[in-house]
Order: sequence, then C-alpha cells, then structure tokens
Amino acid sequence: MQVSALLMAGAAFGALGISFWPQTTPTALPELVRLVPAPFAHRLDGDWQQGGWPVDAPVERVTIPAPVEIMALPVSMADWQTCVAEGACTAADGPADQSDLPVTGVSWIDANAYAAWMSDRTGDTWRLPSDVEWAQAAGELFRDDALGIESDPSNPAVLWLAEYSAESARSRNLDREVRPVGNLNVNALGVHDIGGAVWEWTSTCLRRVEVDGSGAILRQSDSCGIYIAEGLHRAAISDFVRDPKSGGCSVGVPPANLGFRLVREAG
Repeated sequence: MQVSALLMAGAAFGALGISFWPQTTPTALPELVRLVPAPFAHRLDGDWQQGGWPVDAPVERVTIPAPVEIMALPVSMADWQTCVAEGACTAADGPADQSDLPVTGVSWIDANAYAAWMSDRTGDTWRLPSDVEWAQAAGELFRDDALGIESDPSNPAVLWLAEYSAESARSRNLDREVRPVGNLNVNALGVHDIGGAVWEWTSTCLRRVEVDGSGAILRQSDSCGIYIAEGLHRAAISDFVRDPKSGGCSVGVPPANLGFRLVREAG
C-alpha cells in the first residue's frame, strides 16, 4: 500500500474514532548498568607534551557529572543489522553473518547514527560515553595507558628507544580474536567485554596539551574530528575511520577493531 493510501485510510477511520496509523515496533532495551557520580583516580586523556616531547598525562581525581546507564554489553551485529534494516544505519565492515559478535567496522559517525536511531525508537537520550564515563564503567578492567617514558633533552635517542620499546610491547600483546558478546570477561559492576580485540568509541575529542617542567599546563586545544577510542590502550581516531589498520590513528599502535556501546541519560 502506498503512503498516500495509508494516510487516506487513516483519515477515514479517524473520522469513525478508529485508530489506523502505522505503528513503530518498540525496541527491546539492552541490559544496562547504572553509574553514579563517585570520584576515582584516572589518567587524563589526550596528547600531552613537554618541550615538544611526549609525556604521560597526569593522574587526577575525576567524577562523572550526572548518573547515567551504560550498556552492559557492546552493540552486537544483530543489533546493528536491525538498525540497517530500518534504514537508519549503513552496513558495517565487520562480519555480518555472525550476529552474536560485537559489531565492528563502524566509524564514530556510524555509532552516532545508531545512537540517534535508539533515541528515536525509545524516546530516551542515547549517546556515546565520555572517556571518564567509559573508564568508570570499565572499573578494575581499565588499563592505564602510561608509557613511563622519560626524555633526556641532551639525547633524544633515549626517548625514541623507550617509546619504541613500549609500543612494540603493546603490538605483541594485541588480542585480535573477536569473541561473541558477553564471552570475554565481566567486571565487578557487571560490565562485559572490556579490553579485548574491540576498541570502543567515546564522545571525547582528542585534546593536545603542552606543559612546563613542573607539569603546569601552558596551553591546550581540542581536535573534534578526532575522538578517543578505549580498549587495551587509548587510541585517537578520525571520526570517519572504520578500519583503524588503514590509518587515521594519531599516535601509537592502532586498535584491532572499532565498535561501541552507548549510555542512556538518566531522566
């Protein structure tokens, strides 16, 4: 039946007090874990430099600004395919024939399209978590991405060799097996699949920070268009990138795969 015919039929039945409008099928809510504001120690995100050389970001006490609920499991391929079937998402680059795997091969732009679809379907506000929200949800499974690099201004080779050694270790330890959702691990909060072969997009823009010898911030700027992805280590990826191995990573070892989970805003 054409849309115009549906509209005419709806008007006719409406005159008789009968509802005859196309209905949207409700979306089943995913399992959620509630996060409440509670201070915790967290190494700040961003590209930190001192005198032109990379340094580790400081660890500070941080707190999420408001309660949120985060998906206990990452978005699966089955979830993604439902969004594709309704025309709100485009086909992912990951394996579409394995519905129980987390969706992979999706960009930051793709993830936000899914969040908009979820918001429209449920009437709630869904979005990507911030870096701090993701870190709180990861709990004891969050991995500190400090390189522990100390530079020697008189001998730059010291820094280069230390950085090469740290990045090589990360590359060797990279887990490339994508497991079905819920099958990797679970933390004390009940959040699953943290730090495996799938890095997860966040809403946090890459910030570049320059500090002096005492660690005081001299200047900083945000690069929105490049976003933080969380996993075995942090990565900074351009928002359109689906395959991090093809490029788009600002520094360090690129992620193996890109996926995501969402938060639902309270209230």
